[in-house]
Amino acid sequence: MKELPKMYHRKIDKDIENNSRVYSTMYDTSSSKKASNDFLFINNSDDRNYTVEQKIYNIFNSPNYIYKIDVTIVTDKGSINKRIVGKTKTNLITMDGEYIPINTIRDIYVQR
Repeated sequence: MKELPKMYHRKIDKDIENNSRVYSTMYDTSSSKKASNDFLFINNSDDRNYTVEQKIYNIFNSPNYIYKIDVTIVTDKGSINKRIVGKTKTNLITMDGEYIPINTIRDIYVQR
């Protein structure tokens, strides 16, 4: 087999410092609350002042939501883990095709 020609290259004998440092507050514990069950609160630190409709609006308009998102929904009957894909005026639509009435939801959290 014929040997291919060597490529022209220069030997690097110095430190290259062209990487930039970036600081992100995305995982800063002061800007987002974390519960003991590893739920991520998308809302601000004053999440108790938000209504359920505002929390749902924040979930669907967050950069984490593209098509579906895993949430924990707290209702009068208990808490359930669901994957929601959409919302109507009065209901949340799950991946299984279930409709969960928004007026029965007491709180909603995004899972990690």
